[in-house]
Amino acid sequence: MTETARMEAVLKTQRMAFAAAMPEPLSVRRDRIDRAIALLVDHKDDFAKAVSADFSHRSIEQTLMTDIMPSVGALKHARKHFEAWSRNERRKAMFPLGLLGAKAEVMWQPKGVVGVMAPWNFPVGMVMVPMAGILAAGNRVMIKPSEFTERVSDLFAEIVPKYFAEEEMAVFTGGAEVGAAFSSLPLDHIIFTGATGVGRHVMRAAADNLVPVTLELGGKSPTFVGRSADKARVGERVGMGKMMNAGQICLAPDYMLVAREQEDEVIGSLVKGVSAMYPSLLNNDDYTSVVNGRNHDRLQGYLADAREKGAELIEVNPANEDFTSSNGYKMPLTILRNVNDEMKVMQEEIFGPILPVMTYDTIDQAIDYVNAHDRPLGLYYFGQDRAEEDKVLTRTISGGATVNDVLFHNAMEDLPFGGIGPSGMGNYHGHDGFKTFSHIRAVYRQSGLDVAKLSGFKPPYGKQTEATLRRELKK
Repeated sequence: MTETARMEAVLKTQRMAFAAAMPEPLSVRRDRIDRAIALLVDHKDDFAKAVSADFSHRSIEQTLMTDIMPSVGALKHARKHFEAWSRNERRKAMFPLGLLGAKAEVMWQPKGVVGVMAPWNFPVGMVMVPMAGILAAGNRVMIKPSEFTERVSDLFAEIVPKYFAEEEMAVFTGGAEVGAAFSSLPLDHIIFTGATGVGRHVMRAAADNLVPVTLELGGKSPTFVGRSADKARVGERVGMGKMMNAGQICLAPDYMLVAREQEDEVIGSLVKGVSAMYPSLLNNDDYTSVVNGRNHDRLQGYLADAREKGAELIEVNPANEDFTSSNGYKMPLTILRNVNDEMKVMQEEIFGPILPVMTYDTIDQAIDYVNAHDRPLGLYYFGQDRAEEDKVLTRTISGGATVNDVLFHNAMEDLPFGGIGPSGMGNYHGHDGFKTFSHIRAVYRQSGLDVAKLSGFKPPYGKQTEATLRRELKK
């Protein structure tokens, strides 16, 4: 049986199991969440080793911190709260229906079978963090992990059947053809995390079956550095966010906006902050490799294009290591000055250890620049000027924002996470994830009275109809 045929068969099996089990007790959801946690904790080291092998090198500690721990945390948060989230919500019946005894409420029902399409940059976390909302809402799951992290995908395929029956959760591996077939399935919801271009294909394929989608894409997340910012803090925190996973993060600071007269100071603080965290790179177990040769070549192409078009390149290489003779894909951070929109590095999401710096004379100029481009997934502001902070936050639009740091709004499980426009649509995490993967069902309970007649809705229309219209159609 081909993987495509297997996907179709499993979807049918999961649908039948879902329908037969309705309504499942909440204890079943709790058990599935418990098993998902056990899967991660039991195999945390196996996952970390597989990720490192797929990347050529990534530290065990980083995978535990950025993939396993957030996933376990999300699942535990859902386990603690999902029963409260699942309760029906009373809503107020409109006048005069409420006065006549009518009642209204919202039921939260599982959608059915949810498809998860995960990327390679956090190949465990991007499967298992959304799993918290999916399982808490009572759904079955089909997973398509990335073909670029093949060992992790194979590990999922191996161990998921040890914890879940196929009618509960199933994994499908393969390349772009399998991914295209997966996105064409008549699922009840798809969550896709990845590149904007691929997200467009997923949305088109899902549209043929009217499958709702949650797209977590990316884009060029800007970092505003206000004149009042603590520059040492900027260097340490932006450096951390840019160097983590070698910049291969959808929320990584993509470029900086710095006051013209403070550019040298900010760049100096970046060099200092990065050098303190990574005094060497090639043999440093803490520093991640670019995932493969294709992406390494893409990043080198950005640097060559920027240099050719007039950018100044500042390589942060504290140990003066020779990267050209290395047979791996590690890259040092390269800071770019004098950049412009003609450069590829300012047109495309970087997804690597390259950081352009743009200058502004007024914060309004910086805001106007951001607003002239696609709305980003993340936005960061550093500074102690609350009026300026409010201006940046209220005059720009992004999926999320962090003030005086980077990335951390994503770490808050009780905050919704998602993009807007080309950076994505829909949210997950915490209660918002539960809502995303639930069907919101409206329920109206009529009173024993003939409400339609009493309110004038039932023909023949007459005096009661006229009275209702006079009352309701006032300014």
